[in-house]
Amino acid sequence: MTERENLRRSEPPPPGRDRMRALRNGAAPELLSPAGDWERLEMALHYGADAVYLAGRRFGLRAGAGNFGPEELQRAVAVSHRRGVKVYVAVNALPHEGDTDGLPEHLERCAEAGADALIVADLGVLALAKKHAPGVPLHVSTQFGVVNAAAAQVLYALGAKRVILARELTLPQIRAIRKNTPPELELEAFVHGAMCVSFSGRCLLSNYLTGRDGNGGACAQPCRWRWHLTEERRSGERFDITEDSGGTYILNSRDLCMIAHLRDLLEAGVCSFKLEGRTKSAYYAAAATNAYRHAIDDLAAGRPFDPFWYGECGKLSHRPYSTGFYYGSPGQYTADSRYFSDADICAVVEECTPDGLALVTERNRFSQGDALELLRRDGKPLRFCVSDLRDGGGAPLDTANRPMVPLRLRLPVYAPRLSILRRLRQERT
Repeated sequence: MTERENLRRSEPPPPGRDRMRALRNGAAPELLSPAGDWERLEMALHYGADAVYLAGRRFGLRAGAGNFGPEELQRAVAVSHRRGVKVYVAVNALPHEGDTDGLPEHLERCAEAGADALIVADLGVLALAKKHAPGVPLHVSTQFGVVNAAAAQVLYALGAKRVILARELTLPQIRAIRKNTPPELELEAFVHGAMCVSFSGRCLLSNYLTGRDGNGGACAQPCRWRWHLTEERRSGERFDITEDSGGTYILNSRDLCMIAHLRDLLEAGVCSFKLEGRTKSAYYAAAATNAYRHAIDDLAAGRPFDPFWYGECGKLSHRPYSTGFYYGSPGQYTADSRYFSDADICAVVEECTPDGLALVTERNRFSQGDALELLRRDGKPLRFCVSDLRDGGGAPLDTANRPMVPLRLRLPVYAPRLSILRRLRQERT
């Protein structure tokens, strides 16, 4: 079999997930995770996504992601369905005239593959989807900028099953949209990830400065660049926009993190919680999905929010967090454009014996005796010290410093495939 044996076809779903779904009885929101390529898809499935969103090699808004060719797309849908997970295919680029060549065929392939929905942002693409992928549900992208019930109702009349709300909405506005739209129309909202300084991602700055179309999936993110002012009569002189000698980053947005406020979104009428990040790492897909999976399951079971899971969000690559526009303006972060994390991935488990002897693939340097965390899909991470570290052939090692090579070591417990070894930043050596 290809693609890591079709994501280990025989691997069972996470234990207890069916029981939790029965407990929820359809009332809990959907956890929708990004799947930019096969590895990210694998992590999202393993760590508990209810649905994933991905794209083909064209017509999506993340050209920098690995994405999926036609045959890969078909396999991705089949593998996800075997795990009980839905697949939404993003066809949400805003195509200019002439950019739609091949789009009808792509839509037909999505339908043939069994996609559970198509994510569209353009009315022309919506019409083509109805013609070439009839019967496939349509989700209207956040790029469309739905900010009121009237727009949502029109889209529903045009055939949309779901609208992905504009990120600029407040909770009271979402409640009003829910109240004034048909109950059959689903509302989806972003709960985590990078935010754009422009309205619903509709920005031309990248086009102007680099020729890369942000609305075609190739954004160069110039909003993250360092900016200065110049004055016409002072050629060559640059002036900081603030008094900070390090310059300013006035266009930067804070990242979104709503993990502690999911109940508010659910009560406002949101049925799908979306994690941004198709171009983020496979570790990001795993750890973000894992944290929100636990938070949603606690919500469904009537348990109070455990702040531990907010701490897990700090172990993802991120900029300073905010709650977006849900409770008012999030404010900008102008100190710098850096991303940071409280943890680094060290290795991924490939297989493990019942007594904890594991074969792993190294991702970053670590050594015998290092204090690491073991991230698993069930329960909170476990702390342990690296012991019995060996290379793939069994020879003892003091330090592992060759990424993507196999290693063997002793774990404190059995860890299923795709469990992750990571080091907290304050404990780096």
